[in-house]
Amino acid sequence: MENDPVVFTIFLIFAGAALMATFALYARLSLLVIYIIVGILLGPSVLDVVAEPEVMRQVSHIGIVFLLFLLGINLQPQKMFHYLKQSTVITTVSCLLFILVGTSCAWLFGFSTKESVVIGAAMMFSSTIIGLKLLPTTVLHHKHTGEIIISILLMQDLIAIVILMLLPAEWTSSALLFELAKLVMSLFGLILVAWFFSQYILLRLIRRFNRIHEYIFLMAIGWCLSMAQLAHAIGLSAEIGAFIAGVMLAANPIALFIAENLKPLRDFFLVIFFFSLGASFDLSIVNEVLWPSIVIAAIFLVLKPLGFDRLLRAYGEDRHRGREVGVRLGQISEFSLFIAVLALDSGVIGSRASYLIQVSTLLTFVVSSWFIVLRYPTPIAVSEALRRD
Repeated sequence: MENDPVVFTIFLIFAGAALMATFALYARLSLLVIYIIVGILLGPSVLDVVAEPEVMRQVSHIGIVFLLFLLGINLQPQKMFHYLKQSTVITTVSCLLFILVGTSCAWLFGFSTKESVVIGAAMMFSSTIIGLKLLPTTVLHHKHTGEIIISILLMQDLIAIVILMLLPAEWTSSALLFELAKLVMSLFGLILVAWFFSQYILLRLIRRFNRIHEYIFLMAIGWCLSMAQLAHAIGLSAEIGAFIAGVMLAANPIALFIAENLKPLRDFFLVIFFFSLGASFDLSIVNEVLWPSIVIAAIFLVLKPLGFDRLLRAYGEDRHRGREVGVRLGQISEFSLFIAVLALDSGVIGSRASYLIQVSTLLTFVVSSWFIVLRYPTPIAVSEALRRD
């Protein structure tokens, strides 16, 4: 009996990731890096044992959709406005600084103006996954440091979502303003449809059958994917539809149950996403952008901690907290990877620009997560004194 190529590929992904993750935990590295490395090793550039790489890439997109859905479902309106009020100035100033530096660096390395702007935009964000996963639970939920980090990451995520929404626009068109206006109208129409359906149908059904957990689970997945598909059909990205679907459920008490139960499903597809990202790497192109990627990664590994530190201290925070928040937010984001992939697929940037963003991001993941684990309390700290769950 012959092996199913898709099943065999999933076996390779998770067996390889589990093996490499064991070494990663001993080395105190981010697991995201490991998933991508496994993809590179098993992909066409090295061992070439991955079957159906394009199928895996398409399937992995569901992970991003669920990630945005869960981000939205955790944004209770009162909490969202509180955090946005707290972080508006710091996040706005830091994003402007980072996009200016990133755009300038890319332009100096010979990229076109449009590609330089996209590269600069990708440099704005810090990793939500690294920032939150390496925070002890007590700091995350009960300490001022956790509130600062969450508020900055939240506003960055919202900016990233806007960029993801704008990328599919027809940037080469002479009627760019018309394209943007059409996107905005589509967005408002999508929000209106989502609000009406959630208020008058979805939430009533959930309240009626909220004791049947399997039904809630199915409704949540169906609602998320339906909104993602509707958004795609009207010219927006599927991620935007999933995010709006999540926000519409955020104020309902069932949101916490849905979020907790969908996390394993999200993680399953995200492992495939990061693997497929690595498997799609063309190492010959990586070699072309390796030196610029190292320079840009080094600049932002220094600039981000210093920038956040200075801004927070100017905002009244003490030196110790400003330095810690700066270090914890001192890397480029997984959203930068999403932007790199979507911008390449949309034809906004070329493969060299996309690879520059991806390699720079991975380098900051490795260095930043390693430094955080060595220096600050984390659930996977090297020393017992710094280990906090």
